Parts: sequence; structure tokens; C-alpha cells
Amino acid sequence: MSRFDSTGPSPEDQPGLTDTYFRNTRRIVQAKGDCEVEYAVFMRRPVTYAGHLAVGWLKAMAAHRGVSVGVTEPHVEGAWVGSGEVLCFIRGPFSALVDLETIFLQRLGAACVAAYNAYNMCVELPKVAFLAMDARHCAGSEMAELMAYGASVGSKKAKAKTGALGFIGSSTDATAHFFGKETGAGTMPHALVGYAGSTLRAAQLFHETVPDAPLTVLVDYFGQEITDSLEVASHFPELAAAGRLAFRLDTHGGRFCEGLDTPLSYTVLDRHVPYATRGYRTDSELKHLMGTGVSVAAVWHLREMLDANGFDRVRIVASSGFGPDKCRMFSFAKAPVDVIGTGSYLPQIWSETYATADIISYDGRPRVKSGREFLLRK
Repeated sequence: MSRFDSTGPSPEDQPGLTDTYFRNTRRIVQAKGDCEVEYAVFMRRPVTYAGHLAVGWLKAMAAHRGVSVGVTEPHVEGAWVGSGEVLCFIRGPFSALVDLETIFLQRLGAACVAAYNAYNMCVELPKVAFLAMDARHCAGSEMAELMAYGASVGSKKAKAKTGALGFIGSSTDATAHFFGKETGAGTMPHALVGYAGSTLRAAQLFHETVPDAPLTVLVDYFGQEITDSLEVASHFPELAAAGRLAFRLDTHGGRFCEGLDTPLSYTVLDRHVPYATRGYRTDSELKHLMGTGVSVAAVWHLREMLDANGFDRVRIVASSGFGPDKCRMFSFAKAPVDVIGTGSYLPQIWSETYATADIISYDGRPRVKSGREFLLRK
């Protein structure tokens, strides 16, 4: 047997992680006679194809078992694939493939949906960079790997098609390589600000400990986004002037950014993008523009205050609830944000990540369960 060289469950772990009925079927086929089968894999929603991790694991398992399998991928990585369209065809011995279906589908469907979601965010805000911050929203390291990989596929597609900046990194070292980086990105959580006792002190502690890293400071902990931003920028004028200082807005959705309420949010938008408050169509779009939390108005307000105090090179990072709809409104209102951190949206609707595989031929004879005839090769 060849050395197993792939991410994903090892040959030793795989049996305990797959469905029992697949393992039982493998035993039967091994005892009663093998055959050549062909699987067709599909999903019940449009996705962006991201099959590298799943196919790589499948081929590594087959090689470990000393068999050859064929995988036909009708779509290049990053291609749009419609609901019900075949994502890939898999051919090989039934005994070698049947018990691999569980993990193969786990590694395929989730990545394809994450790629689709990431692509749509990137094209909505092509001039803004994104950071994959999904790790803590994931059910373990394997899911985090799939989400980051999917984000990288969607990002590459957006860069190629629209010139978008796309995703520039992830929050963990383990997934940074998907974005061409060696380490994860990020500076501080709210916990550091709480530990330090003030936003300025948290910034000082970080800069003293990691002096060579660009400094991105969370400024919403005490509900003083503007006051604390100006205090930190005044303390680090060299970093501010060099463009190595950024402030991250992660304001809780239960309150407005410091200095804003509904009327003042209207006023801020009217100063910078007066058309914006006349172009929304839904309540959720209005909330993205000028509601509580990290709104367009909040970003414009912070930018206005920084510029007025001579900190025009300080960058703004935004996070909290960013999906395509929110990105679309930020683009519509030309929100002056430089980077967006997105986490929970990449795997937002988990029930939509399910991929399905059906055998469509046995020893070359077409045969598929009733209702799935659409999978048969034309």
C-alpha cells in the first residue's frame, strides 16, 4: 500500500467516520463479487465548484487501497454549477468506493457552498479586501479547512472575473496557505481590550509585544468608537501617518456607533452619499445603511472624524454580519471601508451544503434509482 498523503481522515480513522450501511455493503461486495460502478455527484442548489480537497482525499484513499479510480470533473474549479447538475463522475471498483461516500460528500458540498458565498461577497464589494474569520463558527478544524478553502476558490474566481481584491487571508495559520500566506491575520479580540482596561492600553500592549505587525485596534468595547479611535491615533501618529494603523468596527447590533442615532445617521449619509437614503427597498437594507451595529453611516462617521483630525491614512476594518446583501448596500453607498472580516456567513445555511451521490451504472450498464434519471450520461 502507498503512503497516505492527503488532508482529511486517515485510512485508520475512516471506517469509524462513515455510515454503517456503506461499510456493510462493502463487506457484502467483497464476499459476493465486485463490480465496476460509476457515481454521479450533485447538489440541490447552485454552487461554485470547489472539488480539490474532496477529490484529493478520494484518490489518496484509493491509492492506499491499491486500486485506481477515475474522476471526471465537467467543471473547472471556480465554475458556476446549477442545481442538479453533475459536479463530478467517479468510476472504480464498488468495494473500493462504497464506504468513502460519506466523507467525500462532507468534503465536497460544504466547500462548494463556501466558494459560492465568498464569490458573491467579493463581487458586491470588489474594491474591498476580505478576511476569512470563520474558524470559531466552525464545528472543528476540518470544517474550518473546508470553509477557508472554499473562500479561496470563490475569491480567485472573483479576482479573475471582476478584478476584485477578494480574500487576502484567514484568521488561522492552518488555513493561511489557501490565500498564499504563511500565517493567519488579525490582532486583537475584545477579550484583550477587557484585559487591558482601555482601548489605548490594549493597543499599547499589542504594539509592545508584536512591534513589527500592522496595528488593527478594536474600538467598540466601551461604546466609544470615535473617542477611542482618536485617542489611539493620537498616541501612534507615526503608525497613522504610515498607513500601519487601522480601526475595526464590530459594534453590537443592539446599539448605535458612538455619536449616532437615527436622525444623525441620516445626516451623515446626506453629507456624503445623499442618494443612499432614497435608494433602499427593504427594512434590512435600511438597517445596513443607517441602523444599529456596523452600518454604512457608522463607517462614514468614523472616516469623517478621522479625516477631520488629520488621520486620513488610518484604515477602517468592518466586521459583524457581512453577507452579500450587506456588502451590496455598503457598495451602493460607497462606504469607505478597507477590509471586511466575515465569519458566520461562509457556512450560513448548513442544510444547503449537502451533496448527494448516486451510482448510475454497474459494470457499464446504466442503472439509477427512480427519480434520478437526470443523472445518467446523455
